[in-house]
Amino acid sequence: MGLFSRRKSLLGLDVGSASVKCLELTRVGQGLVITGMGKAEVESAETVGDSITKALREGGIKAKRTATAVSGRSVIHRQVPMVAVPDSELKQAMEYEADKYIPFDVSEVRLDAQRLKEGDDQTTPQGQMKVLLVAAKKTLIDEHINLLNSVGLSPAIIDVDFLALGNAFELRNLSLGINDNEVRALVDVGASKSDINIMRGNASFFQREIFMGGNDLTEAVAKRFGEDPKDVEKMKKDPGGALESMQDAMLPVLEDIGSEIRLSFDYHENQYEQEVKEVYISGGSVLFPGIDTMLAQIFNLPVKLWDPTEGLEITGFNPAGMGGANSDMAIALGLASRIRNL
Repeated sequence: MGLFSRRKSLLGLDVGSASVKCLELTRVGQGLVITGMGKAEVESAETVGDSITKALREGGIKAKRTATAVSGRSVIHRQVPMVAVPDSELKQAMEYEADKYIPFDVSEVRLDAQRLKEGDDQTTPQGQMKVLLVAAKKTLIDEHINLLNSVGLSPAIIDVDFLALGNAFELRNLSLGINDNEVRALVDVGASKSDINIMRGNASFFQREIFMGGNDLTEAVAKRFGEDPKDVEKMKKDPGGALESMQDAMLPVLEDIGSEIRLSFDYHENQYEQEVKEVYISGGSVLFPGIDTMLAQIFNLPVKLWDPTEGLEITGFNPAGMGGANSDMAIALGLASRIRNL
């Protein structure tokens, strides 16, 4: 078993359309330690299993017990008002209500529900509560479980990306001893989509997924330069003298993504009468130089590229090749952080 019992470890596995990120968290005494971290590119839908195996090997990850996430158009989430019930009866109560809120047949989905924390300035009518309903098609979940089983992993938790993002930020705040009620927007820009989670302190108030991301930026550059998108991906890693013209090509697309995100901020501000004060960005697509500055101008807000591993001890492996660019590990860390509830 080595130094740490695997029973005390949980693997967070973030399977994206362009890459797989995995991070292993292990309980040591009262604390949590990162005991493995790896990533691998996804060449095609058929080779995802190979990419997972490669990322696990690179990260020196031994844990089999896995928290992973589903996302995309087969996953529906809604904030729903309902009659207050004890948490133990919440899921059952939601099953009766669900058909009002989801566009699929209830028998085709698996659903879960979570009570939302209310803000001091957001009161729900007497005897009511606000619940986050999440429903995912059973076929999507079964495919995901089969994929994990095929590479020898044992799925313990299936989450959704935007909630994992919030959990990663909460763990970061706990690790750094940050305890405030600031309103911050978390924006994770992946290859094919972007996740938004607006937090006040450690409470999540608003969640959304938009289907725009790094692939759109890559395509804009490919068109401008007449290059193959695969070559542009390589250029993005080392832009050299092409940096400014690449930024120029990306700007109109980034403005489109930014205005979609800004709509979410406005909706949240109208709903809860609390303004977003700063934006924390993560994900593989924000590692391109200057993206943070461009987004700060688009949002007219302070934008910070954050490292979800900050404040956590990393041990037992050499994160060579990670290049300190751990901002794309936010969702994997948030998934692994579910070990706190196991």
